Order: sequence, then structure tokens, then C-alpha cells
Amino acid sequence: MPISIAILLALAVTAPAQTTGHGVTGLAADNPQARLDGLFHDLKRAGNEAAARQISQRIRQEWSKSGSATIDLLMIRANKAVDDKKYDAALDYLDEIVTLAPAYAEGWNLRATVHFGRDDYGRSMADIDRVLRLEPRHFGALSGMAAILKATGHTSAAAAAYERLLDVYPMMRDAQTESGKLADEMAGQAI
Repeated sequence: MPISIAILLALAVTAPAQTTGHGVTGLAADNPQARLDGLFHDLKRAGNEAAARQISQRIRQEWSKSGSATIDLLMIRANKAVDDKKYDAALDYLDEIVTLAPAYAEGWNLRATVHFGRDDYGRSMADIDRVLRLEPRHFGALSGMAAILKATGHTSAAAAAYERLLDVYPMMRDAQTESGKLADEMAGQAI
């Protein structure tokens, strides 16, 4: 499935959401969005890779909370199918998840990951778009988008996606490395 350059560029350069949180305290403990905002605030200011990784794990834990026992069970089954490399079964579960809970970003994200693993970049990008509409700071989806853009030869769009990712998660070493490689590649092309 061909990827529209206009769509790729629009996805890569959309501004990330602004955060207003200042750590997880007080009212944030009862408010999932405030908790996430605080965690993203902390992630952006983490002083080292280990601290950032711990914060990113807490963010992933927040994202995993679907609020539905049914969705949680389907996600367990989908993850097991992915682990067992039964991608068709995983997609069946994930299709059900995104139908039952279209506002649950992790269903879309895992489905994007499965499509990516099958080299179905068009479907993966469509699901990544849904994830980023629901959670513009989703560093997993941003990383996947950047990887697809790079793999399909959209170097400047990939660089913009990595820049956006690093704005959300500055201490992500893989993104720093890939961003540097792309900058060197683009500088070499300009000469």
C-alpha cells in the first residue's frame, strides 16, 4: 500500500501536545490525564537515561489501563499471539479491541506494531495516525513513524519525526542516534 507523502509530512511535522504537569502529586493521583501530564513533564526533564527509562515505564503503565476487563483480556491475548508470532490471531484480537474501544490508544499502537512487523507500512501508519490523534506524545508511535519514514526513504520527514520524538522523550538514546545519522545523511546530500 503506497504511503502518501503529504500524509507522511503532515504526520511528521504536527506539533506535539503541550504539557502543564509538574510531577505526580495531589489531585494528579486521582486524575489519569494530570498524572500523565506530570509524568511527561518529568520525562522531558529527566537528567539521565536510567531515570527517563523508569518514567517512560510509568507512562506505559498508565497507557495500558483500558478501564475495561474485556479490553484488558483481549490485550493479553493479542500480546500472547504477538509473542507466539501468530500475527493473524493478534490482528483479530486487535481489530476487536479498536472496534470496542476506539479511544484506547494502546489497541491502535499494538496493531500498528503488528502491521510494522509484517512490513505493511501503510496500515501501520494509519494506526499510528490514530494513536497520535489520541495521544500526541506517544513516543512508541512517534518512534514507529520515524522508522517507517526512514525505511521508505522520506529522510527529511523521518528527521522531523525524530525531532518531535526527542521533544517528548529527550533521553531516548536510539532516537538520538537515528536523528544524528539522518542529520549527517542530509548534510552529505546537501554538499
